[in-house]
Amino acid sequence: MKKVAVFLANGFEEGEALFTIDILRRAGLACDSVSIGEEFVTSSRKITVKADKVLGEKNLAEYDMIVLPGGQPGSTNLSKDERVLKIVRNFIDDEKKFVAAICAAPMVLKAAGVSKGRTLTSFPTDELKSLFTDANYIDDQLVVQDGNLITSRSAATAMTWAYKLIDVLGGDSEPVKKAMLYDRLLAGK
Repeated sequence: MKKVAVFLANGFEEGEALFTIDILRRAGLACDSVSIGEEFVTSSRKITVKADKVLGEKNLAEYDMIVLPGGQPGSTNLSKDERVLKIVRNFIDDEKKFVAAICAAPMVLKAAGVSKGRTLTSFPTDELKSLFTDANYIDDQLVVQDGNLITSRSAATAMTWAYKLIDVLGGDSEPVKKAMLYDRLLAGK
């Protein structure tokens, strides 16, 4: 079974983190929320959740994907944590592993020094876009995959992104989409 670690830092975006965890678990993937600080983590809108793990408790080498939710100051907190940056570099360098970042979290890719020459997207602010002048920044797609890197735009694209993560990991997102009526949402029914 494929394993995913969703990193949580204080100030994370709720939908991007929790929808992703929910959808990946519905698909039968092992998915842990991993706090980079304390066991309890507070989101950008002051919702406190208990993480499944705390960074350092478990060897992340057994995971197939790390997920970086956006939100502020969550993304900034992730980008300032040297342990997170090292893990991002290690996963990007391993073609069998994946890194997924959404909204403001692609700033972590820049901080880790892994965005140069990559094709990616983020929340479409000038501030974020300006970080990626050495990358191929895509402004007209909800989800962008470049090899083992998958990026997305915002909380509104979290479901689409999470379904892509299922497929990238070798699962089948179609039954999950159908069970969640996502197929009907797209059809306007």
